[in-house]
Parts: sequence; structure tokens; C-alpha cells
Amino acid sequence: MGSHSETTWRCSICGFLHYGNEAPEICPICDAPAADFKEIETAVRPERRDPGQDHFVIIGAGIAGVSAAEALRGYAPNASIVLLSMEEEIPYMRLNLTRLLAGEFVEKNLPLHTQAWYEEHQIDLRLGAVAQRVNLTEKQVEMEGGETIPFDKLIVATGSHPWIPPVPGTDLKNVFSVRTIDDVRQILGVVKPGTRVACIGGGILGLETAGALAKQQADVTVLEAFDYLMPMQLNPAGSDVLATHLQTLDIDVVTNAIADCIIGDGAVSGVHLKRGLLIPAEVVVITAGDRANAELLEQAGLTVKKGVLVDNFLRTTHPDVYAVGDVAEHDGVRYGAWAPAMYMGKIAGMNAAGIPTEFGGIPRSHLLKVLGKPMLSIGTVKPADGSFRAIEDYAEGGYRMFMFRDGRLVGCLLIGKLKLMKPVRKAVQASQNMKDFLTLETSAAEVAVYLAAL
Repeated sequence: MGSHSETTWRCSICGFLHYGNEAPEICPICDAPAADFKEIETAVRPERRDPGQDHFVIIGAGIAGVSAAEALRGYAPNASIVLLSMEEEIPYMRLNLTRLLAGEFVEKNLPLHTQAWYEEHQIDLRLGAVAQRVNLTEKQVEMEGGETIPFDKLIVATGSHPWIPPVPGTDLKNVFSVRTIDDVRQILGVVKPGTRVACIGGGILGLETAGALAKQQADVTVLEAFDYLMPMQLNPAGSDVLATHLQTLDIDVVTNAIADCIIGDGAVSGVHLKRGLLIPAEVVVITAGDRANAELLEQAGLTVKKGVLVDNFLRTTHPDVYAVGDVAEHDGVRYGAWAPAMYMGKIAGMNAAGIPTEFGGIPRSHLLKVLGKPMLSIGTVKPADGSFRAIEDYAEGGYRMFMFRDGRLVGCLLIGKLKLMKPVRKAVQASQNMKDFLTLETSAAEVAVYLAAL
């Protein structure tokens, strides 16, 4: 395989890397215009190749896997594409599960595409298909039931599974997690107005689940092991704003809440905390994070840490195997979020189809919906040392904080109003240099005006 050196342009929205003398008119991954590209150092990339009638297999049919299939069909019109889904449901928008739980979304609108779409695009979608082993020597996927599916290129998009704390009682009746459409159906089947629900975990999924069930008129308590909500995405000030808002929704919050057992006789009746407190609950929803579904590739001998290690072309340590979405770890980061999974799926599909395309990484960002006070957290939101400077205010009943390091924007929190979301994403991705603008008196309002003008 040859290599080629050119000017490289990075999309400030999704991290896509483009090669050429000029930025592309439109980003092929996220549709950002040329103005959102920034010239970076020259990179080396593989040569293009013709996929011809190659056999492609994609394991996993979430947004990463489906995005990979879309890209493959676009760039490899004559290839064979098999898309394997463990679930019996046609691939759906997992992002909207908490909206479904809240009653804001109807189930019929969840699918990413219709069954007919897969047929029209000659994508062999197989539901209830469980891959048991990846045989790299023979380049085939061995399925439950004995079938083997050969591949020239394999894209693994197996996602993640909920992390269940190792405490007694997680197997009791009415203890749930929120990962699949069937989980949501089961929860809605038992939660009625007044049902006491405890959500173990005060991160994004925990708060969205709590907000959704509060809209179903359940009596909801959020249990967060840390001393404030969303410790991975918020600083203490932002967390306080969110906690105050939760009170207006009649959602109780208990911090420093480490569960040591879930109690009940057959069915759950409460959560006992290490500090001796008992939280009564008829339903418990565990929303305490997730772990990558990396077993298939780990058993195949590929390198796995937090996820399956991939390079900038989203290749694993085997050149014909790619990993994307929640199962992949790129440059030390396992994103575990919708937008990066979609971008990675598209980029891996392009690479597998012979269109060399780099994923340059993007600042970790998180959106919170359902609660009625939207939140964006992107990049670094807590200072690691004295080189960081936070500029914040509490405008319009919300909160905004802009984090700078040596005069460059490296992170932001927006709670309440998200009008700045696009310019903030662009500026954080580009580490926008604002040294000449910043003074000791610069206010958050002035920073907001500056960013809005980008």
C-alpha cells in the first residue's frame, strides 16, 4: 500500500480530515461548510483502492453500524454488505429512548430506516443474529447456530452494555437498566403515577431517565455516589444550577449515595446506602455508566483497553478490521456518545470502501435533554492546574462557563440556553486563540458575543 502527502484540513465540528489544496465545500461526514475547516499539519494516508465486489460484514446495528453501512453502499455500489443485529427490532434511534420513556416520542418513529430501505440498498440486514467468534485467520464471522460469514473487511460496532454495580439485589424483580427498546417497554409496564423510583447514577442517562419518569408522574429519587451531579460533565457550580432545576420537577437528589444493596422479597422495595440511609423504591433503574462490548475482538487477539484500540483510520491492530462507536478507543478516548459514533461509522465505512479518511478526534461533548433545561458540556470543564481560567455567569436563569488555557478556549458549559452550541463546538475543536481579546475584566457576556460572531 502506498502513501501520499498533502495539505490536511480538519473539520471543526466532527474532526473529519480532508486532504487537498483547499478545504472541501461541504464536510462529507457532518455537512459543515468550508469555513468550518482549519488547515493543520501535513499527514500521510493510504492510497485509494477499488472495493469492487468485496464482502463487508458489520457487527452491530446501532447508529455506528448503520452509518457504516450507508457509507459503504455509497462508495462501494457493487459490494456485498451484511449488517448483523443482536436485537429483533429493526435498527432504531437509541438516542431517543429516554424521550420514548417520557412519552414525548412514539415507538413507530424510532427506526433509523424502514425495512424497505435496507432492501432497496441491497444491505443484508439480519435481526436476532448473534456473532460468537471472529476468526481472523480465515477472515470469517462464526454465528450462533453454526453459520460462518466470510469478509474482506469487517466493521465492529457492538456498542456497550450497562455497568451493573456488584451489590446484592440487582437480580430482583423491577430492577432495570436503559439500553434497549425492550428495557423501556418493561419500565413503562410497571411505572404508574406515584410509583417510587430510584435511579442509581446521576450522570446524563440517570438524569434523563429521572426526568422522563417524572413526566410519567412517578415519585423519583436520583442517587449519585459523588458529592455533586454529573461529575464527569459538570463543575460544582453548574451542578448546583441543575440540582435546583430538578427540585422544580419534584425530583429528589441524594449525593454521596453509594448503594451497598438493593432490598426486597422477590420484588424490589428499596435501596440501602453505605451511610445507613434506606431509600424506598418499587422500581430501581441502574444508570451507572457502561462498558464496551469488546469480547469478540479481545478473544480474537486484538488489543483492548477501555475499548478496542483503533488508529486515525479506525483500524484495529488487524488492517482489515475496524471498530467504531462505543466499542472503540481512539487516542485514549472511548466516546460513548451518539454524534462521535455516527461520524466514526461513516469514516470507517469510507475507509473500508477504499476511500482513505482520517478521524482526527473531537472534544468530548455531552447534551442533556428531557429535563426542560438543556445542557451542553464540551471539552475541559474543570481546571487541572493554574494554567486554566474559567469565565462564568448565571445569565437568563441558567449558567455558562468558558474554560481557557493559555488564552485558548478548551471547554464550555451551557445550561439553559444553547444558542452558542455551534460556535462553541467550532471554537473548542479549534482551540480558538483569544489571547488578544482576553483581559482580567473580560466577562462571560463578552466571550459569548465574540463566539457568536465566529
